[in-house]
Amino acid sequence: MRIIVLGAGRVGSLVALELSKLYDVSVADKSEKSLEPLKQVASVLNVDLSRQDNILEAVKRFDIVVNALPGSLGYNVLQACIKMRKDLVDISFMPEDPIPLREAVEKAGVTIVVDAGFAPGFSNMVVGRIQSELGDLDNVEVNVGGLPKEPKPPLYHAVLFSLTDLIDEYLRPARIVKDGALVSIDPLSVIERVRILGFDLERFPTDGLRTMLHTIRAKNMVEYTLRWPGHLMRMKVLKELGFFDSKHLGRTLEIIAPHMTYEVADMSIMEVLGETGGEVIRYVLYDEASEGHTSMARVTGFTAVEVTKLLVKGSIPSGLVPPELLGVDRRVFESIVDGLRSKGIKIERLLK
Repeated sequence: MRIIVLGAGRVGSLVALELSKLYDVSVADKSEKSLEPLKQVASVLNVDLSRQDNILEAVKRFDIVVNALPGSLGYNVLQACIKMRKDLVDISFMPEDPIPLREAVEKAGVTIVVDAGFAPGFSNMVVGRIQSELGDLDNVEVNVGGLPKEPKPPLYHAVLFSLTDLIDEYLRPARIVKDGALVSIDPLSVIERVRILGFDLERFPTDGLRTMLHTIRAKNMVEYTLRWPGHLMRMKVLKELGFFDSKHLGRTLEIIAPHMTYEVADMSIMEVLGETGGEVIRYVLYDEASEGHTSMARVTGFTAVEVTKLLVKGSIPSGLVPPELLGVDRRVFESIVDGLRSKGIKIERLLK
């Protein structure tokens, strides 16, 4: 089984290292520096994947593609895999809606699992599992965050993935379900205090429901992203003053990047609740940086690895597969949970 990982950043490198223990793996990235540490375990392709012709060329010799590129390139990779008839596990968090490509994926006869990372990804799988147990849901609430264990002023956050993608969370309207209707809201219009797993945090609604807006039957459904207190109000002020407008964004990123780029151990927190008729099922997850990998890389990358292993085994049906559907199949869901727990990621199922 020949697998290619697109992107050799923190997450892509972890995915490549882990999959290389079991399969023939190659890694493609435009950064020779990022590829260098992987040469001992995988074949490497030094290529600019911002060009569609290079994506097509890169994937043509492989059976499975794992896309760990930035979200801006996700849709291009998705289209390339359909055209080249390649199975895909995608963790790019592309801004586009992949659902309209469902028919094209079916015609190509391939399996494409979108949003197969942490959140969206594992959070969706948990919601799918809860719905399979409780049926139609009255309320779904996802609280999730990747946080520095010791935040520094003045912004009280650290960049754990792409700074551009981080800022996009504050700009992209958050789609939620309220009283059965789809509603879009300004993500920074709601900032709330919350206590989760013993941590006093703040949360704001983000556009992480994605495919669940099509697949999960719930009267109310929302995803919140978690931050340390103080960070969100600073981002809100910058946004209101126009610092995140397109004509200023480049300079703004230059100014704020040093305040959120520092060496610090990170942690990942997730709480997913589903409720119907007063019956509540709650899952919680906690993880910390370990063995040279950030926690955000661990929870995202190891989830993608477990999905890829299931795809190799033939345990995932063909077609466009939203991650919540992996939660519906108990054996598939438990396999993913067991794989994450084997890496030291703490996951508990609770009845509230």
